Amino acid sequence: MLGVSCWVIFFAAWQLAVYFGLVTELLMPRPTHVVATLFNLLSTGSFWIDIGASLLRILVSFLMASVIAVPLGIAMGSFRALEAFFNPFMAAWRYLPAPSFIPVLLMWFGTGEGPKLALLFIGVVFFLIALVMDYTKQVRTEFIETSMTLGGTRGQVLWTVIVPAVLPNVVVSMRQMLAVSWTYLVIAEIVASTNGIGAMMMRSRRFLHTDEIMAGIIVIGVLGLLCDMGFRWLHRLLFPYIDDSAR
Repeated sequence: MLGVSCWVIFFAAWQLAVYFGLVTELLMPRPTHVVATLFNLLSTGSFWIDIGASLLRILVSFLMASVIAVPLGIAMGSFRALEAFFNPFMAAWRYLPAPSFIPVLLMWFGTGEGPKLALLFIGVVFFLIALVMDYTKQVRTEFIETSMTLGGTRGQVLWTVIVPAVLPNVVVSMRQMLAVSWTYLVIAEIVASTNGIGAMMMRSRRFLHTDEIMAGIIVIGVLGLLCDMGFRWLHRLLFPYIDDSAR
């Protein structure tokens, strides 16, 4: 009820601000008008194509980032030599803003899907590596020492102790970084894109259709929330022995 009441207050304040003329309706249309525009967009097949294109870009780029970041992050968190070798390089890349790569990505990959996927990949992979590495380093040393006392090799300790212990937090870190990936979506789809939610919003900007832009923002928020709920469900399904009510 508290969570719902927060949204009710937000939309009520928005509606009242427009009603009393505190904001210009051309630049900030009423929420009721935005919702009506959203339903109108959903009734057209082209908007569903835009939604599908954006979802595909997010999923493909995030899968590419996870395939690299998860094993590398676990390895860096498990072996100090690998951390000492890779971490200075990875730490430097984390401070570089992903949108600054747009000009060079366009030169490398042209105007197709390549630069969009690459931008979404760059925006996630280095932070995901750092999160997975930090979670791996937090695995309890008693587990590792006990397994080594019982005669486990380094490979056995890695696969039978460290990896199972860190997997719940790997899912948590992936969930956190998927949210970041959604924040880069509109920037990625500005790059010579003809479809996608971001491309639709840029087309609407040319004609001052602010209601369509706001509807696109709402759709991105809802899709991001559904992805977050999906990761929560996956976490409960894979690790039912962990109480994740606080996450």
